[in-house]
Amino acid sequence: MNIIRENSGEAIFCPTDVCNAQEVQNSLEMTLQELGQIDILINNAGITRDGFLTRMELKDWQKVMEVNLTGVFNCTRAVAEKMMEREEGCIINASSVVGVYGNIGQTNYSATKAGVIGLTRSWAKELGRKGIRVNAVAPGFIATKMTEKVPEKVLDRMKGNTPLGRLGKPEDVAWAYLYLASDHASFVNGAILQVDGGLVL
Repeated sequence: MNIIRENSGEAIFCPTDVCNAQEVQNSLEMTLQELGQIDILINNAGITRDGFLTRMELKDWQKVMEVNLTGVFNCTRAVAEKMMEREEGCIINASSVVGVYGNIGQTNYSATKAGVIGLTRSWAKELGRKGIRVNAVAPGFIATKMTEKVPEKVLDRMKGNTPLGRLGKPEDVAWAYLYLASDHASFVNGAILQVDGGLVL
C-alpha cells in the first residue's frame, strides 16, 4: 500500500475471507465508498493442502475447493454486477500450469486450478458481451513462500524440465497481470496466459 501511495495512487486495505460471500460484499461496498468504482479484479487468493489421493483428508479437499474455487466465484459475482452496470471492466484469475496438465500429490489444487480455467472461459463468453474481459494467468513454478516448502531435489527437477532452466520470479507473473489489465490487451478475452518458462509445451 505504501508503494501505491508513494506513487500518487490511492489504496485501502480490506482483510477479507473470500469464502464468505457476506465479507466479500462488505469489502466491495467499502471499496466503492472509498474509491468510487472497481476497474480491475484480480482473483489471487489461493492455498495448498497437498497429499496423495489415498491419503488426502476430506477437510483438505474441501478447504482448497472453498478458497481456490468458491472464493473466485464469490469475488467475481460481487464485482461483475457493478462492472456490468458500467459495461466495462477487467477480471484476471490466478490459475496454474498444474490446472493444465495435473500434478502428482496435488489432486485438490490441480482440480481447483483447472476449474478456474473453466470459469474464465465461461465468464469471458458471458461477460464479454457487457464489455468485461476475463482472462487467467497460469504460472509455472515461481520462487515464492509457497514453493519454499517444496524439497530442493523436486525444485531442481522442475528447473531441469523448464526450457529456460530456472524458476520464475514474482515479477514475471506481475508483468503478465499488468499486460492483461492494460489497454494493450483490450482485445484479449478468455485467454490462459502461461507464465512457465516453457514447462508446458
